[in-house]
Amino acid sequence: MTPSSPNDAADRVDPALAAGNRKTLAGYQATHFHWQVEGGVATVTLNRPERKNPLTFDSYAELRDLFGALKYATDVHAVVVTGAGGNFCSGGDVHEIIGPLVRLKAPELLMFTRMTGDLVKTMRACPQPIVAAIDGVCAGAGAIVAMASDLRIGTARSKTAFLFNRVGLAGCDMGACAMLPRIIGQGRASELLFTGRSLGGEEGERWGFFNRLAEPDALLGEAQALARSLVEGPTFANGITKTMLHQEWAMTIDQAIEAEAQAQAICMLTQDFTRAYEAFVAKRKPVFEGN
Repeated sequence: MTPSSPNDAADRVDPALAAGNRKTLAGYQATHFHWQVEGGVATVTLNRPERKNPLTFDSYAELRDLFGALKYATDVHAVVVTGAGGNFCSGGDVHEIIGPLVRLKAPELLMFTRMTGDLVKTMRACPQPIVAAIDGVCAGAGAIVAMASDLRIGTARSKTAFLFNRVGLAGCDMGACAMLPRIIGQGRASELLFTGRSLGGEEGERWGFFNRLAEPDALLGEAQALARSLVEGPTFANGITKTMLHQEWAMTIDQAIEAEAQAQAICMLTQDFTRAYEAFVAKRKPVFEGN
């Protein structure tokens, strides 16, 4: 059997259909953060180091729209999210978000909370695995962005805090009460959400919030290396894995088994599966093309 050309999948798609459903994002010019794509790995860098990289109304909206667009991207197969200057993200900007919020009425407040929640929705819905590289302060909405990522690498000096209780708000923000217990357990999530205390890097690794720790100088390199290893795998199948990990939260075991049967059957139709078999027969490393 002759291996398929990388262009075979594109050749099978009607150009009009592809035009509306496939795009490249390597040339995207971000306004409110730094964006770079290399070798199929996109790196988002929150870039306001003088304020520990807080989010604003504008950066929330741009991140939401960008992660939404990633489901159509043909040149991005994994994403790294990090912060500049030795910190990840200090949450919502006190002057540009918190101050204005106290003056808004209910409809506008709901518009804001839905926008922030939509960022998490688009992060979970994009097929690319997201690796968060977390150093220093990771607080409030920054902790939520870390939580919404698929994999997290921290440092010993990381300080992660879900601060909503500290500012007179409930811990149920941007999906925290649904997602955090699934990562670290109900009791531990309850402690963080009720108290707003910081979770140190080593404790976060013990609790399972961090997949592993790295030295600060090596953090971004390790996160990008992990992302590259995912890009080198079957990227379509990785997207299916992410989708099923998310969707199966709301399924019974029987429903999950049936959903996985259907999902795996779809993956068996891809060229990645065929290439992996051919490589096994030839006893060489398979070359995945993400289709």
